[in-house]
Amino acid sequence: MKNIVALALISTIALVSCNKKETAKITKVDPKTGKTITVEVPADSVAKVEENPAIKDSAGIYKQTFKLEKGKTYPLTTYQRDTKTMTDPTGKTLNATSESTDEMSFTVNDIKGNVYDMTLNLISKRNSQTSQGKTVVVDTKLPLPKEDDLKMIWNINRALTGNKLSMKMDTRGNVISITGFDPVYNKVATSVGNIVKDKNQKESIIASLKESFNEKVLKDQFNKNLTIIPRKGVKVGEKWTNSENADAQGKIKVTSNYVLKSVGNGIAEIGVTGGIPKKVEKQNQGEITHSLSSELSQNGTIKFDQNTGWINNQNISVKTTQIETISNGKESQSMKSVSNSSVMVNPTAK
Repeated sequence: MKNIVALALISTIALVSCNKKETAKITKVDPKTGKTITVEVPADSVAKVEENPAIKDSAGIYKQTFKLEKGKTYPLTTYQRDTKTMTDPTGKTLNATSESTDEMSFTVNDIKGNVYDMTLNLISKRNSQTSQGKTVVVDTKLPLPKEDDLKMIWNINRALTGNKLSMKMDTRGNVISITGFDPVYNKVATSVGNIVKDKNQKESIIASLKESFNEKVLKDQFNKNLTIIPRKGVKVGEKWTNSENADAQGKIKVTSNYVLKSVGNGIAEIGVTGGIPKKVEKQNQGEITHSLSSELSQNGTIKFDQNTGWINNQNISVKTTQIETISNGKESQSMKSVSNSSVMVNPTAK
């Protein structure tokens, strides 16, 4: 009988023989109770963990690094599905659903010291909206839509995809630089120019693109998606919190509470909760009071490949509730909007 210690102090995998079938006993800390639990699973379901994985512990404290291989490509597909229900003062409801998918990947061209030279592949974009039984789709993998109001979006998205950017990132997940935007801007400008003849309108479209698609925006996106565990490291069951602005003025903050739920079987799993606490704003104009209440809650998990440090998948549910009320002191009318969203990364990964 052979014992294999996969994760010191946190998870121990012991191979045992039972009716000629190998099983594995996985021992880990239950983050809810703080107690040690043991689960027996088929041995072939336990992923092999390298001797020196990217996400590893020292005295029970886990830190995240990256161990990517030259010539390999790593996926980063983001998907979001929003279902919104709006209720008017009479109780009548209107439902609408929207979906968006951005598919990209990263190819490691070279490794110099602790810096990865990578190619960022912009593969495809898809958007869809469903309301009152009608669905419209703009997908760069599909032909040009017939609807005139969708042709512009499709042309811009099609010009954005099929491109490559150059990126440098160190082994700790710090994105050092992303270059190669000008050829993409020129490609989009040419595509828009075939449809829009007004010079000012064309310049406005390109200026808007540059504000939403640039080095700073992509750096922020990748830093949020690729590296979650704090630099100082955390123990299994340990919690930490991050906050970011939800509005341009910085008055509203979205708080994300994280906990390292477990590390084992080749996966580091992080739980996510938090959101925006309920906030009510009121304005009075004579006898009329206008109030607006809003809140946001989130809950889900993020899983990283323990060997490479790359994100395996993310699945977070977000609920936003907004109620607008007008009252004269005797009677009131309210409009309610509830949005349920699924925010995923690499949704097909297990």
